[in-house]
Amino acid sequence: MNPDTRIIRTLTLRLIPFLILLYLVAFIDRSAVGFAKLHMNADLGISDMAYGFGAGLFFIGYFIFEVPSNLLLERFGARRWFARILITWGLITIGMAFVQGAYSFYVMRFLLGAAEAGFFPGVLYYITRWYPVRHRGKVLGFFILSQPIALMVTGPLSGALLGMDGMAGLHGWQWLFITIGLPAVLLAWPTLILLPDTPHDARWLADNDRKWLLAELDRDRQEYGQTEHANPLRALADRRVLLLALLYLPSTLSTYGLGLWLPTLVHQFGGSDLTTGFISAIPYVFGVIGLLLIPRSSDRLNDRYGHLTVLYVLGAAGLFLSAWLGAPLLQLLALCLTGFSLFSVTAIFWVLPGRFLSGASAAAGIALINSFGNLGGYIGPFGIGALKAYTGSLASGLYFLSAVMISGVLLTYIVYTQLEKKTLSERGNALGQAS
Repeated sequence: MNPDTRIIRTLTLRLIPFLILLYLVAFIDRSAVGFAKLHMNADLGISDMAYGFGAGLFFIGYFIFEVPSNLLLERFGARRWFARILITWGLITIGMAFVQGAYSFYVMRFLLGAAEAGFFPGVLYYITRWYPVRHRGKVLGFFILSQPIALMVTGPLSGALLGMDGMAGLHGWQWLFITIGLPAVLLAWPTLILLPDTPHDARWLADNDRKWLLAELDRDRQEYGQTEHANPLRALADRRVLLLALLYLPSTLSTYGLGLWLPTLVHQFGGSDLTTGFISAIPYVFGVIGLLLIPRSSDRLNDRYGHLTVLYVLGAAGLFLSAWLGAPLLQLLALCLTGFSLFSVTAIFWVLPGRFLSGASAAAGIALINSFGNLGGYIGPFGIGALKAYTGSLASGLYFLSAVMISGVLLTYIVYTQLEKKTLSERGNALGQAS
């Protein structure tokens, strides 16, 4: 087995399953509110518009604290900073069980976003410190499997926990928040023990393998002309970072807009909470299938923008059909097409920033891109809630998300013409100077 295959396989087996577990817990914590809504709103007197506003406040907290969090990760190291994030978001999720109305719901959702800020972009930055560019699409595809798997698990788990209504004098949605918040707190200690900060700290990596890996990462820095600013905050004004932030917005807006309202949509098909949970998991099965196929294809063909274009078109078609079709089965099939495309967009997109930035500049740039994209996590749920309140139907919100995905096609073309052609030219000049 050649070193490239053997060493990358070792890294993946050692790092990615544990990171998947951590993000699985994170995504369950942030998305279970969509199921809690089925009964929490009536118990606390929260309207659909207030729910959409509060659900979206998670992403405002995330937006504000994301860049500082990633810079602190660079200072303190991934394992310690991730452990801190786990403890705080776990405790706040448990605290969600004790909200008393709309205003306390707003506060806790904002605090949850602030607590979790930096984890996802922190992992993205962490991966750039371990994997050469040519392997990142597949690896990111594995990591982002956490998202659809979490949403598959959240449905049946939430349906079962909602059935605990009345036990120990608590509502089912209160049991839901308590149960899903506890694992985050418990995983903080294993994170400190199992997760090395850099290849230098990995005792399970042989010296020759470590040297090979560091040489490959250095070669990427030269080949792609990666930038590391003396002041990492300068990355926040880097034109490439700002363009990529714009390109990421349609993906997050659609993913979170759909995810936080999907239980409500499926509940309209009829059936119990548990049935709603299982049916809601089906589109995410197709998300897993997409992540196992599409990032590998993107790596093999070394093509990011073409894949992004096709996925945005498929996602737009799925969302449009899910609103336009009347039969529940056909709506579900359309949502499966959407699930197939949405998560693969995320995996392919996140290969791009690490091609241009390295070191602390990558930490700051990735955080800014993700924080800007996460504004979509606010706009999506709130926008759908407002449209539903105005029209009386979720269909208008799905049409809105379809239009957002079409805008992703246009932005992909704009970013390619403005950024990638220039980058290819710079790479050619850099290689010519090196030779």
